[in-house]
Amino acid sequence: MTTMFGIGQPVRRSEDRRFLTGRGRYADDINLPGQAYGFVVRSPHAHARIARVDVGAAAAAPGVVAVLTGADFAADGIGSIPPTYLPQDRGASGAAPSRISGQHAIAAERVRHVGEPVAYVVAENLAQAQDAAELVAVDYAPLPAVTRIGAARAPAAPLVWDHAPSNLAFVAELGDPAAVAAGLAKAQHVIRLSVVNNRLSPNPIEPRAAIASIDSNDERLTLITATQAPHRLRSQLATAFGLPENRLRVIARDVGGGFGMKGSLFPEEVLVLWAAQRTGRAVKWTAERSESLIVDAHGRDMITTGEIGFDSEGRIVALRATVQSNLGAFLTNAGAVPSLLAASFMSNVYAIPAVHVTIEGVDTNTAFTCPYRGAGVPEAAHLVESLIEQAARELAADPLDLRRRNFIGPQAMPYRTPLLHTYDSGEFDKVLEKTLRLADWDGFAARRAESEHNGRLRGRAVAAFIELAAIGNERMEIRFDPSGTVTIIAGTFSHGQGHETVFAQLVSEWLGVPFGSIRLIQGDTDAVSFGRGTFASRSAMLGSACLRLACDEIIARGKKLAGHLLEAAEIDIEFSEGTYRVVGTDRAVGIVEVARRAYAMVGVPREFGIGLEAVGAYDSDPPSFPNGCHAAEVEVDPETGSVTLARFAVVDDVGRALNPLLLEGQIHGAVAQGIGQALLEHVVYDPETGQNLCASLMDYAMPRADNMPRFAVGHHDVPSKSNPLGVKGAGEAGCVGAPPAIVNAILDALQPCGVKWIEMPAAPYQVWRAIRGARGDDGTDA
Repeated sequence: MTTMFGIGQPVRRSEDRRFLTGRGRYADDINLPGQAYGFVVRSPHAHARIARVDVGAAAAAPGVVAVLTGADFAADGIGSIPPTYLPQDRGASGAAPSRISGQHAIAAERVRHVGEPVAYVVAENLAQAQDAAELVAVDYAPLPAVTRIGAARAPAAPLVWDHAPSNLAFVAELGDPAAVAAGLAKAQHVIRLSVVNNRLSPNPIEPRAAIASIDSNDERLTLITATQAPHRLRSQLATAFGLPENRLRVIARDVGGGFGMKGSLFPEEVLVLWAAQRTGRAVKWTAERSESLIVDAHGRDMITTGEIGFDSEGRIVALRATVQSNLGAFLTNAGAVPSLLAASFMSNVYAIPAVHVTIEGVDTNTAFTCPYRGAGVPEAAHLVESLIEQAARELAADPLDLRRRNFIGPQAMPYRTPLLHTYDSGEFDKVLEKTLRLADWDGFAARRAESEHNGRLRGRAVAAFIELAAIGNERMEIRFDPSGTVTIIAGTFSHGQGHETVFAQLVSEWLGVPFGSIRLIQGDTDAVSFGRGTFASRSAMLGSACLRLACDEIIARGKKLAGHLLEAAEIDIEFSEGTYRVVGTDRAVGIVEVARRAYAMVGVPREFGIGLEAVGAYDSDPPSFPNGCHAAEVEVDPETGSVTLARFAVVDDVGRALNPLLLEGQIHGAVAQGIGQALLEHVVYDPETGQNLCASLMDYAMPRADNMPRFAVGHHDVPSKSNPLGVKGAGEAGCVGAPPAIVNAILDALQPCGVKWIEMPAAPYQVWRAIRGARGDDGTDA
């Protein structure tokens, strides 16, 4: 196959053929010889002391291999799942760690949320494990529980952790409080708002699954699991089990979506590995959908409160905000990251001279939260864009003009915000103007008149935003084999993004080799020397930069051998489109032939070595800052509260687009998830019992095709200055811009009704109540 596909071409995903024909290989598709099956016995209580766990009857049940408890876990000395990031606490040095406890894979003395593991049953088949689990007798002494931020922070609230007063895991600050106080004191207008970001279930199409095995020869453990970050999991597991990392192998095959959630290490992965170690058997566990909805890490659940000051000309002088993040029962993995990112992006795309943000990480008796597509940036954008819209209403100003007056101008780049970031590029005003044209902003009046004629209310709003992409460093390898085909060994990890396709496009263009001759290896810690996986829209920028460096090294190394083969000095060799040529002559040799000759047993200069391969490593310091603008237009039925998303326009600045087709797919998917948050999705806990009331897809509303409008997607690409390709990343933007655009469009539609604010999700009942509440009738008699 000699087809060449290069950068910028809309190539369909190579991997889709196997997915669409049922040949994908997910964790649950894999079975190992002699494997047993694990089933988790979970707490029915949100908060309780464990008085006794009796496993006698379960252990004697047919087919049972082992029944493991928290006491066994403690006896084996296995560690907890700690946070991978701790913010700098505002208190004394070391104060934050003293209030934080890692998550154990199985509870021994006390449970802190519904669904926490209390026993692990291993049997010959799944049915036997489930039957035996019903025989495990646990005596609980229930304790009061808290599930919401406000209740957890109330005076005399029950404590999730006795050593964390006021249920605070940490308190931190960003910015200059004195400058903000001075700015707000002299402001002509101060606008205040509090926004609740509803708790969401990431709910990927593939539930979590894990299979662990142990090699009887060297007692080396292997975990096959659905994860976004195999090497990170290996490091965390090695620490928990007290093993060197070369005693552990982590493998991820195809992964059906992750959205940040599958970047975490979960108790069940520890349990299957522990069970394999204890029993000497391979052990498999796959989540049921109800388990996923209850115990998967959730996203968002954050209250952001802000006050923003304007001078007499409508320019922002200061912003003060508080971020309160519901961490759940444990601060684990990257649970602190969303609150930090929410705080650090409070200035958004605006030139705000002074910003101060206080961050509170709050413990509750709920499943733990983690970064979910956008990871704090959507929460910041929702507050700031809603403050802008609220200011426009209170000041009788045009919200578009208010934005234009306060945008950071391109001439100010690089722009250092008052918080942590330095934006390298961006043309926010041009992005806004493109969005307005794409949304047919000027044609709105006619559409609103038609809606009113049909008894409907119509509203519109835009949301401008900027986000962070590509953090940390990464490593990629490229290797020719003796036949001349190419293998990419990726430290990133594709779980739906299309890396097999895009990375092959890059290498095909740079090395001039056929697209179809390039293979991708990922997700196996034995095959990939090191990698950080994929999260925070990092792979397009970091992966491409690493591959560019690796390709450059391969081309440079190949010149030496090409010079030998062509009997010319290396300095006289040039390379283009897959061919080395002697400058000014027709003497040439292809890179594939050079690679083949590099493996020859004889005839290769000793200093060249054997083979043609290279490693590229790149550090995202500075990172990139994708930005964009979304415009939503909604129609509301005032009698039922039903909201129809009539039009939705997106313009993103992602730097350089590597594959426009896949890029648009990423935007569509993220916007769909943003629509889900704005209109439908909400994990609800009973405030008294701590029970999750959304443990099935009958109760948790996922967006469907009929909730989606036809998206109008445009681009305004300003190449990033932080990496050689000018890439910025695109995977999370839809989640950032969609919620504030949709919610504020609904508020615009409801202005004639007197509605001042509405929380997400703006489901029909919520909208109906808001309309009647504004009329002085809350609808309770209906």
